[in-house]
Amino acid sequence: MRHAISLGAVLYALWLLMSGHYDSLLLSLGVASALLAVWIARRMETIDKEGHPIHLAVRGLTYAPWLLWQIIKSNIDVARIILHPRLPISPVVFSTRAGQSDELGRVVYGNSITLTPGTVTIGLEGDELLVHALTRDSANGVKNGEMDRRVRRFMGED
Repeated sequence: MRHAISLGAVLYALWLLMSGHYDSLLLSLGVASALLAVWIARRMETIDKEGHPIHLAVRGLTYAPWLLWQIIKSNIDVARIILHPRLPISPVVFSTRAGQSDELGRVVYGNSITLTPGTVTIGLEGDELLVHALTRDSANGVKNGEMDRRVRRFMGED
């Protein structure tokens, strides 16, 4: 039940932020649309720990800024490579082990790799991720295990 309440609150907050209208009719329509979306999600049985992971909200306040910083650094690296006259790329496809104990953790890890420019998770089989990296340095950035450790901490496993 708390997942449904949390989902409704998040949906309504997003509706408020995006609509920019605060008169009573539109506020009530926003509540109605959030309730309808929650009702549909409950009927589809998609509101659970995995579909709406409210247990990660507090830890996300430390993981999200770190990930954002990694994305910024990777953007700068990729821009430097693209603007370099010789285009010094050395594409690598490699396999790395995900240290997370559940599927949600492995998906967060794979998506975190993909969000950082220069690396893309192209497959996930069990606890092995297949990753494409633009350069050997970006591959080494994944292989060093820092992101894996951060995701494990984010998921509450460390």
